[in-house]
Amino acid sequence: MSVHLQREIDDLKKHLLSICALAEEQVQLAVRAFIDRNAELARQVEEGDEEIDLREVEVEEDCLKVLALYQPVAIDLRLIVSALKINNDLERIGDLAVNIARKGSAIAALPPMEIPFDLQAMSEKTQAMLRGSLDALVNMDAEGANAVCARDDEIDCMKHDLRLKAQELIRTNPSNVEFFLNLLAVSRNLERIADLATNIAEDVIYMAEGRIVRHSAGR
Repeated sequence: MSVHLQREIDDLKKHLLSICALAEEQVQLAVRAFIDRNAELARQVEEGDEEIDLREVEVEEDCLKVLALYQPVAIDLRLIVSALKINNDLERIGDLAVNIARKGSAIAALPPMEIPFDLQAMSEKTQAMLRGSLDALVNMDAEGANAVCARDDEIDCMKHDLRLKAQELIRTNPSNVEFFLNLLAVSRNLERIADLATNIAEDVIYMAEGRIVRHSAGR
């Protein structure tokens, strides 16, 4: 690998990781905005999404520039292709965080009500998956990426449990249907974030080992 290509790839990783940090923070703030019914914090999340969008465009341009100037092959080509996909996934995570924050704004004016589910735990597990996929990316750690993939079912189960509880509460407390529908929407967004973290982990496996594990029965 040429010195110039190595420098470009190193810069690309740094830019990608900066989006990672922003996306993770957005998810954390969005869930806090919902739990605390904090409309102002929700507004901050929406404003922060603009920065992720701008950086996503910059990383995409960086990837295309490297492809055009250096025509990388083997692991370098896999890295650039995966970076394009991961970049897009991070932008989508930012959008999902905005969706969660907006649900916080939506319930801010509703009567106070305790959330009948440990949403914070679901959020923390989702964020742990996201951090794990990013750590795997930094270290080109296929084993760590596999561990992230294995945790996706746990989030799916939590969302399923929340849905069952919310459906029951909607039947028994129809006057609070708006609150429960917003709670369901938040759980769906968290599940989708976990799915995207899994996508990132799968791309790390591809970068590190050249194996495509998406849609495979076993990893």
